[in-house]
Amino acid sequence: MFWLINGELLTFPFDRKYPECTAKSGDTYNHQKLWESVRPKGCKKPFDYYPRGRVDISNKGKAVIYISVHIGEEFVTEIKSTFEISGGAIIRYDHSRHYMCYLDR
Repeated sequence: MFWLINGELLTFPFDRKYPECTAKSGDTYNHQKLWESVRPKGCKKPFDYYPRGRVDISNKGKAVIYISVHIGEEFVTEIKSTFEISGGAIIRYDHSRHYMCYLDR
């Protein structure tokens, strides 16, 4: 999962590097639950204030990046690098309520 906060990505791949992000259920499987563990120090904003997204791997092994429409294409390379995505990825700009942030209000 990731957020774009003040022009910088805050990323949390599900791997051993971030043990608090290893579950696909429980306390860290969605942005709201994960936010409680990873909220930047001193930040009082709710989890859905900032633009955000996630990387999923399809059952065919293809990376799918679900991303807020408010995160520019210039961040896709950094997202792919951070999440160790080699080659292509499916980019899905998500216009749904799930990825709304303060820019949509």
